[in-house]
Amino acid sequence: MIFTAENILLIGSILLFVSIVVGKTGYRFGVPALLLFLMVGMAFGSDGLGLQFHNAQEAQFIGMVALSVILFSGGMDTKISEIRPILWPGIVLSTAGVLLTALFTGLFIWWLSGMSWTNIHFPLITSLLLAATMSSTDSASVFAILRSQKINLRHNLRPMLELESGSNDPMAYMLTIVLIQFIQSSGMETAHILGSFIVQFIVGAGAGYLLGKLAILILNRINIDNQALYPILLLAFVFFTFSLTDLLKGNGYLAVYIAGMMVGNAKIMYRKEIYTFMDGLTWLFQIIMFLCLGLLVNPHEMLEVACVALLIGVFMILIGRPLSVFLCLLPFGKKITLKSRLFISWVGLRGAVPIIFATYPVVANVPGSDAIFNIVFFITIVSLIIQGTTVSRAARLLGLSIPMPKTGNDFGVELPDEIDSDLKDMTVTPEILAQGDTLKDMNLPQGTLVMIVKRGDEYLIPNGSLKLHVGDKLLLISEKSKN
Repeated sequence: MIFTAENILLIGSILLFVSIVVGKTGYRFGVPALLLFLMVGMAFGSDGLGLQFHNAQEAQFIGMVALSVILFSGGMDTKISEIRPILWPGIVLSTAGVLLTALFTGLFIWWLSGMSWTNIHFPLITSLLLAATMSSTDSASVFAILRSQKINLRHNLRPMLELESGSNDPMAYMLTIVLIQFIQSSGMETAHILGSFIVQFIVGAGAGYLLGKLAILILNRINIDNQALYPILLLAFVFFTFSLTDLLKGNGYLAVYIAGMMVGNAKIMYRKEIYTFMDGLTWLFQIIMFLCLGLLVNPHEMLEVACVALLIGVFMILIGRPLSVFLCLLPFGKKITLKSRLFISWVGLRGAVPIIFATYPVVANVPGSDAIFNIVFFITIVSLIIQGTTVSRAARLLGLSIPMPKTGNDFGVELPDEIDSDLKDMTVTPEILAQGDTLKDMNLPQGTLVMIVKRGDEYLIPNGSLKLHVGDKLLLISEKSKN
């Protein structure tokens, strides 16, 4: 079946529905949603139900748009107060860690290419290009599993891995682009390569910071009658930030991530509506991106490189990633425990980003690009199956998992940032009723009021004479504590 204007909405709606249902089922078994979305795409693709989608350039564009939104949303969820203690380890992992992973894996692929029994024969630069496309990690699916199973991590590991996964894609992207240019131009000067890296980082970081500040200013100053337009305005800023940074020869992915951090850590109008919109949009773009990548691949072609791809994948998981992590974290001594380093090594999960980056050699007509794409796709599936399904177990075995802290309240009520108050809930116990069974008998702290009483499925407006029962839930509002 070929996509046409007449059937694209029907096919798209079916794919989205199936992906959501399959993803929900997979969470119960600790299977990454990314893997399931890819499988749905493959099941509906040319080797499955026959949907024909073979345009790598279109898939690359879809991936670029999706990654812009996903990285911006990830930046919004990154709290500066949480990453400050682990800022430098995270930055080192997202830059030097990516470079070392690409170098070690590239050298292994080059060595493997020299073996007479293998069916790949890549020169050194092409081997490094293959490694570069999959040198970044995708921890988003990892934390989706941790959240679904109510697992948190000790030693600030969670913000460190979130920082690494959110900021290491630019490094892998630059390595991929530079190596493609190197192959096409039959060599580049070292000074030119270093200059390109420096410009992309400086311009990307600077543009992300300035445009993030501009987005905050406009969101808080502009007066729009319809509050539903504020999230759309922010979405326009996401695409503007990426495209303008790219025009200035900076790294657009780094810019949107930093801009997201700026917006997420500032007081903005209609925060709840914006977060809800961006969260839903992020999931939509993730599903679309993964489905397209699943449709793009021909599974029977992966079988031709399965043996070599499996060896490369095992090397990355057991040697390449751990070696780069341990080398990068050497300067931080005992601040990062051995168990933490082992867990960080294991969470080197490959995801959609490597597959998207693997389309760049295809679009550029690099010799061997089809094999590169199939190898990267196969390794991504191997990584998701081996690592993605065992992240929670690894955290427990290493003694790094702790219960997730409670966030929000059971009433689902939130206050705007402008209101300087806290909301929390409490349950009425026999000990509380021993002091008296009405609100006026309760010894609440000064400045604390009961807003709502929930009794079963019933919500009651409180007053001083309301009789309380054991099990009643109270929504309390109080002045925000001053630190």
